[in-house]
Amino acid sequence: MSAADRLAALEPACRRDDALALFDSLPPVAPTDLTGRWHGRELATGHRLDGLLAASGWYGKQFDGPDNVHPLLFATPKGDIFPVDPKRIPLGLVDKIPTALVEQTRKRLDLLAPTLRTARHRARLRGIDHRGTVTTAMIYDHLPIIDTFRRVDPTTVLGIMDYRRLPDPYFFILTRD
Repeated sequence: MSAADRLAALEPACRRDDALALFDSLPPVAPTDLTGRWHGRELATGHRLDGLLAASGWYGKQFDGPDNVHPLLFATPKGDIFPVDPKRIPLGLVDKIPTALVEQTRKRLDLLAPTLRTARHRARLRGIDHRGTVTTAMIYDHLPIIDTFRRVDPTTVLGIMDYRRLPDPYFFILTRD
């Protein structure tokens, strides 16, 4: 069974241990493999953040080079995609805000976009040893977050967000636009 088939078997929700087993079985990703814009979705594992990115209007990530990453792209209800400065998102509160309130905020993204938008890249890529494999990780400039990637196929990667505030990994999938 291919890695893509194994990932599809875990969606839309799975146990954390099954997601970790798949992640650990996947090959590493080189920084150059990530160039471009990627559309994201969550892999629900029972994490307390499950559902919040989708509810918020999160679109994905944009990799313009190893030192030039937009870690958060959002899509307005009208479909406009724009990079967000992570410092402008109250990440310390995200696991405390009801999903319904996050969905209401998403409906107002057209109005909020000017205050959230950034032209500056807010993350970078580096190779790190994560779970016994050296692979590409995205390091946020101003937050204690590292996203680590493994290759599913040439157009899909599985990511783990390691957020210092939260003890468990948060899983997401990126598909190249």
